[in-house]
Amino acid sequence: MKAVEISPKVYWVGAKDWNRRVFDALISLPRGTSYNSYLIVGDEKTALIDTVYKDFEGNLGEKVNEVLDLGDIDYIIMNHAEPDHSGAIPYILKQNTKVSVVTTKKGAEIAKAYYDLPDERLIIVREGDEVSLGGKTLRFIEAPWLHWPETMFTYLLEDKILFTCDFFGAHIADGLYDDEVPDIMVHAQRYFGEIMMPFSSMVRKALQKIEGLDVDMIAPSHGPIYRNPQRIIDAHKKWSRGETQEKVLIVYVSMYGTNEEIARKLADRLIAEGIEVEVYDLVSSDIGDIAKDLVDSRAIVLAAPTVLAGAHPLAVYAAYLVKALRPPAKYALLIGSHGWYGKSNDALLEMLKGLNFELIGTLDIHARPSAGDYNEFLRLTDLLIKKVKEG
Repeated sequence: MKAVEISPKVYWVGAKDWNRRVFDALISLPRGTSYNSYLIVGDEKTALIDTVYKDFEGNLGEKVNEVLDLGDIDYIIMNHAEPDHSGAIPYILKQNTKVSVVTTKKGAEIAKAYYDLPDERLIIVREGDEVSLGGKTLRFIEAPWLHWPETMFTYLLEDKILFTCDFFGAHIADGLYDDEVPDIMVHAQRYFGEIMMPFSSMVRKALQKIEGLDVDMIAPSHGPIYRNPQRIIDAHKKWSRGETQEKVLIVYVSMYGTNEEIARKLADRLIAEGIEVEVYDLVSSDIGDIAKDLVDSRAIVLAAPTVLAGAHPLAVYAAYLVKALRPPAKYALLIGSHGWYGKSNDALLEMLKGLNFELIGTLDIHARPSAGDYNEFLRLTDLLIKKVKEG
């Protein structure tokens, strides 16, 4: 792609990473991702809002040079210091001797550590500070812990564009604008679950800060630009409030079929009661899909066999992620199975301590489900249905 003018004298100059399939050595990228960078040309000065991952720095330079010489940029606005957005800063500084990096105080500290930026190339800004480019005015909004401590937003007053870096983002390479990606909200919810859900209280604070802004366009640094900003704002309000649906997330590991059988029977019962169900086998499932469904599931069911006197490692991994992501689920049910020693539920309960959900109960099956196991399963299922429908 070439540079794209998204508003008068405001250009998308980012990069599409179609082939990347894993992010942070953790998050799968089934449809790639993008590193959005934006060039703003004022009557007197020019600014680059964020950069790109260093592997695409040449691509960024080519796009900027379509509009003006890379050496003519006056400011790099570093909304976030993470290398996927700021990794090209050293590349630009080598070719541009006058450019300054504009960031928060904490951002400057992190940028020095990552990119060896000298003090004379840094400009520190605070909440409400403005920089005039001549007919284009940038206002800075501190937004810490979305999702690093130094993050900020940049608001372009005249064009009513809010540049939010990771916030309101989505890991997807498709499309330049949200209306070009029919399933964008699925990817946005997935991204929220993976990245922003642990910081929901900070999401709410940031949403309050931008409440009074007149915003025609939201331009994040991953995923498409929102020409319809209200729908992504409304979605984040809902997700950050922890609003759940009549929905149960069932995640299981099954070595000899016992947990898979129980998971399927449970799903059938819930569906028959009109409850939405998502079922994932941890052996083959994308953890990003699970994170997406953690955002609005009212209950979580985790089924795992005992392995080496503890829970199966894949279930341990899932439990760790649940605790780290801190989803809004109100209820949980644990199902274990074992051949000679049953401790998977104990191990998972220990891991999940501190989460704010009600434990509906536990069921541990020795070898194969007995008549008594099925009776207890039916009792717990009925209780789960009642709780989920109560809200």
